[in-house]
Amino acid sequence: MATKQSAWIPTQGQAEPPQVAEPPDEYGTLASEEYTVQTMPKVANASGLAATFVLIIFFITNVPSAVGASAGTFTFWIVGAITFFIPCVIATAQLGHMFPHEGSLYNWTHRAFGGYMSFFVAFCAWFPCVLLMIVAADVIVGYLQGLNPNWLVQPWQQGLALIAVIAFSGVLAVQRTAMILKLVKVILVFAFIAVFLVGLSGVVWLLSGHHADKTFVMNTPAALGFAWNPSGHAWNPTGYYTLALFAFITQAFLGIEVPLNMGGEMTSHKVVTRHLLWGALLVLVGYFVTSFGVLVVTGTTQNGVTFALVLTVQKALGPIAGYIVAILVLCNFVVTPAIYSYAYARLLLVGGIDQRLPMRVAKLNKNRVPATAIIFQTCVAIAFAAALFILVPSLTTTANAVTLNTIVYNVVISASTLVWAISTAFLFIDLVKFYVQDRKIFRKLLIFPMPVLWISIVLGTASCVVSIIGALLYSLIPNLLDNSKWWYIVGGITLACIIIAVIGSMFANSEASWQTFKEN
Repeated sequence: MATKQSAWIPTQGQAEPPQVAEPPDEYGTLASEEYTVQTMPKVANASGLAATFVLIIFFITNVPSAVGASAGTFTFWIVGAITFFIPCVIATAQLGHMFPHEGSLYNWTHRAFGGYMSFFVAFCAWFPCVLLMIVAADVIVGYLQGLNPNWLVQPWQQGLALIAVIAFSGVLAVQRTAMILKLVKVILVFAFIAVFLVGLSGVVWLLSGHHADKTFVMNTPAALGFAWNPSGHAWNPTGYYTLALFAFITQAFLGIEVPLNMGGEMTSHKVVTRHLLWGALLVLVGYFVTSFGVLVVTGTTQNGVTFALVLTVQKALGPIAGYIVAILVLCNFVVTPAIYSYAYARLLLVGGIDQRLPMRVAKLNKNRVPATAIIFQTCVAIAFAAALFILVPSLTTTANAVTLNTIVYNVVISASTLVWAISTAFLFIDLVKFYVQDRKIFRKLLIFPMPVLWISIVLGTASCVVSIIGALLYSLIPNLLDNSKWWYIVGGITLACIIIAVIGSMFANSEASWQTFKEN
């Protein structure tokens, strides 16, 4: 594995471009590496990518489901951070330092394994975008129902609301990237005002003479356990729910590499490590502070109810503060689908440039953003939303809109975990491949000591496997879907995604080979 000068355009004061590892000759460099640097505006600075990082990973509405472990929730956050989140951050920083190119994981896997695997991994990384756009829009539906139970009472009404939010996100995502990144920073401030109010609720509740919720108090001595009792009573340090919740916690940390899909648009090389450092700190603070507030005030009584954040603040600080949190969360999740859309569209962009997808998907609009890719994935998300909330309810007896909302939220989250964890494992697999290819060059490009990388590789890979097992086998909502039904539904969605990825990878690989044959 030799070295070369990358297509990086240095900023003022940067004497020379960074050294990057060159892939084996049989794989070659990608056309997207040069094209995006030359055509995409350099607007992705550390603060913009850090805000994107946080809002992609930090779903504040994950907390009500995570606190089902009561006091053990903090153990799960800590274990998840040590075994999965931090190793992923380290691996992403190392790969991003070596290969600061558009497409992140797609580019890195191409350099490690070639076209077939890169397309397969890119699909597994991209498809959760469609699912999570629906989940984010679904939060809005849940909050509107929480504010007024008479709103959106029919599944088809929910479906129309989701379609409207997703369509709006598409319109927003095709605007200038610089403008979107400024908006994302504002929404990040909104999100952490909500975090502050939820955390403050816990403090005020205790200082005002109230005791912490009994489900939190009675389980605090057992906080080092690893499972929860779904009946909502005493803490249970054993049981299969450990795997289910660990998978959920892992999902709450997925998406670390996504902002680097815009690698060719970064303003400097230091953006890679800076946005990961500050973004990771904010994510951990957000989850810990919010979990504290919810557990102290309401405990596990509202387990899995996304509106529990508002109920927590209302109980401790009053109804006005609660409504403020509701508005802040709604603002957050109106913009979140657009964040997913513009970040993940870069995977379709590079696929089109590299002739793995139809070239028209790489078309840029007047704002120099991949509008065709954004429109395509927006249409796919709308189609899925219509199927889940309009078509399926018309064929079933699920008449309760709130129940449907809860089922869809948890099933889609778990299905996205399975597909996403497969792609995330390649952060570590790619690192191992690069090390094996040329240890001497690899060591020259290190930004972490080798023992740190090896620990991250072992822990991160093992966590991906455990989270896949937990998400597939065990229901997050056993009172609504037992494990046998959960298995089939979540497994069926995941299997369909993988089959599509495998077939698409074969097509992409043959297309790339055909293009190479014609050029020769």
